[in-house]
Amino acid sequence: MTMVSAVIQLFKLVILLSLSAVLSASTIPSRRATVCNGHAELCDRIYSNVTFIGAHDSFAFSIDPLDLARDQEVDIPTQLSLGVRLLQAQSHVMDNYISVIQLLFDGGTVVNYLKTVKAFLDANPNEVLTLLFTNPEGQSVSTVWKPAFDAAGITPLAYVPSSVPVKQSNWPTLGQLIDSGKRVVVFLDAGADTSAVDFILPEFEMIWETPFSVTDASFPCSVDRIQGPLATTDHSYMINHSLNKNILPIGDGVIVSDPIDAPTTNSVSSILANVDKCVPLSGANRNPQFLLLDYVNLGQGLQAANQLNGLS
Repeated sequence: MTMVSAVIQLFKLVILLSLSAVLSASTIPSRRATVCNGHAELCDRIYSNVTFIGAHDSFAFSIDPLDLARDQEVDIPTQLSLGVRLLQAQSHVMDNYISVIQLLFDGGTVVNYLKTVKAFLDANPNEVLTLLFTNPEGQSVSTVWKPAFDAAGITPLAYVPSSVPVKQSNWPTLGQLIDSGKRVVVFLDAGADTSAVDFILPEFEMIWETPFSVTDASFPCSVDRIQGPLATTDHSYMINHSLNKNILPIGDGVIVSDPIDAPTTNSVSSILANVDKCVPLSGANRNPQFLLLDYVNLGQGLQAANQLNGLS
């Protein structure tokens, strides 16, 4: 081989190696979330160490003050625009729909509900969102619930833990969830089976709740619903900070949500007073992960959450 040929071969080798390096670098994900749920400070926080505002019965919205079944005044897109990052909803299977879950309060099908959520997620790629559904009729996660998530396009975005239950200290950070593309965490209050559907998680094995349907404006705090095998201190927790009125105080009574007092109930002072009572029950002086509110457009729920998160 002549000197010229050797130089040419060496030159070709250098080009090939350079091209290979460029191609390899292009296949390595370089994206790293720098703003998570609106704040750079939250990107390095684990999911369970962030306090999120939740909308109780998020589907049950109406502007009619005589509609006693409502728990919200604004629709789901508006709730999300106000900073809600936990959407809670109840489900019911209608007689006229086979294997299609209908939300209570004539809220439409779960599929359409989830499509509304998907539109928000598509428009907001740096947001982590939690979905919490009730399953009072014990509908199958594999034949009823998962198809709804599949049809709405949520399934590819759903977070799948390496094992369940997840200790509160073992969740990924918001930045990790966003970078992975798995930024929707789904909980079911009953009937979850991760061996059948890996992303629909059992709520009470990882989250305990305070009592619901509270009629005492002082909001006494206690651990109301929890399941093993994790210790209470290994759970995160949710405060049901929504005030109700008994409008028929005979027999079992009739409990309805209270929009009149909602601005006071959802004030910073009322929320933080409730939190102060619950923090000692966490076992490590931890703030709640979720604040579940009625009428999220009234009061100062997001301001309270920001204060608990140490944000300005």
